Amino acid sequence: MSELGTTMRPLAGGHSGRTFVAEVAGERAVVRLYPPDDPRGEAAPEVDQAVLRLVRGLLPVPEVLEVRRAEAGAGHPGLLVTSWMPGERGDLVVARLSDARDEDGLRRLGSSTGAVAATLAGMPMLRPGPFVDAELTLGHFPDGGLDEWVAQRLGRWPEARRTALAEVARRAQDLLDAAQRTCLVHSDLNPKNLLVDPDTLEVTGVLDWEFAHAGHPWTDLGNLVRFERDPSYVAGVLGAWTARHGGAVDALLDGARAADLWALVDLAARAGDNPVADRAAALLRAVAETGDLHARPAAS
Repeated sequence: MSELGTTMRPLAGGHSGRTFVAEVAGERAVVRLYPPDDPRGEAAPEVDQAVLRLVRGLLPVPEVLEVRRAEAGAGHPGLLVTSWMPGERGDLVVARLSDARDEDGLRRLGSSTGAVAATLAGMPMLRPGPFVDAELTLGHFPDGGLDEWVAQRLGRWPEARRTALAEVARRAQDLLDAAQRTCLVHSDLNPKNLLVDPDTLEVTGVLDWEFAHAGHPWTDLGNLVRFERDPSYVAGVLGAWTARHGGAVDALLDGARAADLWALVDLAARAGDNPVADRAAALLRAVAETGDLHARPAAS
């Protein structure tokens, strides 16, 4: 995008230092770069463009302005340029409401974010799998359940702790298997990737779709309540979801925690790399030590 010139600057909270704000003809835009060795391949920016087009009109997402594949031979990254969206980052709003002990505000914010997860859970897919091209063709995830995922990703854990977590994972897999449905999953749906109107507490933007796939309807729900565990916020999230899809709140929270184990295990395997991975590892240690999906570190 030749118009970008030198006006690009890193976006606060941007993924891996590859997301920038650019000034184009006096208007702001967001530029995401995709390195030639992106694990999703050269089609990654086109996949993200297709996902944004799929959900546009159902959820507040940015408009795609330009897309370009990476050129490995030339060393040029791929890019996706999208419109700028208004709003404040959701994690900052959660922190402010929590500091103010604003239970009503936390419940309303939870309801807004839970409605996003409920919308995604209502977008059916034929089967689980990653998106592999601009047509959103589904690939295949590796075979195996959560207990095998624990063994594969947490080989450095002490055997006793890993065995205890694998037992929790087997029970969690039984919960997940009871829901025989597949939907569109954002897969990184936490407040940091949501923009919120600070006055109305409505979600104004859903960002960072690079992990989107077809998967379990409880996955995004689990992400929303992974670290943000204020009872008022959680009640708002679950209430919005059950208002759309029905079910008992307590059972839904069990399912959300079970679905989130997939991501928690993957994050915990990278403990030491970043603060989020460290928090995930601490959370999983508490789950393994107590055998309780809802456990949390004593200091949390």
